[in-house]
Amino acid sequence: MQHDDSTPTPPLKVRSEKSRPSIFWVLAGIILPLFGLMARFRFHGRPLPATGAFVLAPNHYSEVDPLVMGVASWKLGRLPRFLAKASLFKVPVVGWFLRKSGQIPVERAGSRSHHALRAAEELVEKGRMVVVYPEGSLTRDPDLWPMRGKTGAVRIALERDIPLIPAAHWGTQALMPRYGKKLHPFPRKTIDVIVGDPVDLSAYRGKPLDPSVLTAATNDVMNAIAALVGELRGETPPATRWDPSAHGQAETGRLEGDAR
Repeated sequence: MQHDDSTPTPPLKVRSEKSRPSIFWVLAGIILPLFGLMARFRFHGRPLPATGAFVLAPNHYSEVDPLVMGVASWKLGRLPRFLAKASLFKVPVVGWFLRKSGQIPVERAGSRSHHALRAAEELVEKGRMVVVYPEGSLTRDPDLWPMRGKTGAVRIALERDIPLIPAAHWGTQALMPRYGKKLHPFPRKTIDVIVGDPVDLSAYRGKPLDPSVLTAATNDVMNAIAALVGELRGETPPATRWDPSAHGQAETGRLEGDAR
């Protein structure tokens, strides 16, 4: 499947979620026209499941990624709900919209980080999709390939026995570079988005979710995401994922020479 955002949504993408009035209608009315002036989408791969719960796991290399994947998910027929940084919920207006649209605040450390997973699982019980960035923060890989992942996404998928679907986008860096603080809307950008097949986690289902199982499953997920990024870029991804700790980088640090 390949189509751009000027192409009518194919019949496979049922709009049942979008057809019910919600705060997402308000958000779409505000965001879509503005975003459409800055970028257009080209979609590749498979459609999102029309109904039912699943975890969507995309790559992450720009501060504007959640907006990109939120708009893409809407265009693909599902209402996006994210695990989002808790600090965003304290921003006036933005925080109100985040809460009203069912987004989930995530504390980077401490006992509250566990609460986010429980909140995500509540959405899953209601048949919602949950967008989880397995990398946890912007990739530290110098060439913007996906880096080592964290285990939250696979934990949700394995505990609730739901699909984990990898996704990738490329072109967002032209709209806002990694660690950039300003959008570059003109000229209008093209962003490619690809949705992959659900990651085969059958080897891990039914096993105790100890660190070794979660790490192995997460590696499979990150490899699947990297392969999708490589498909969009027309390149072969690195054989191993970038590990910040192996390069003396904090999880929230910046690479030397990155734009601030």
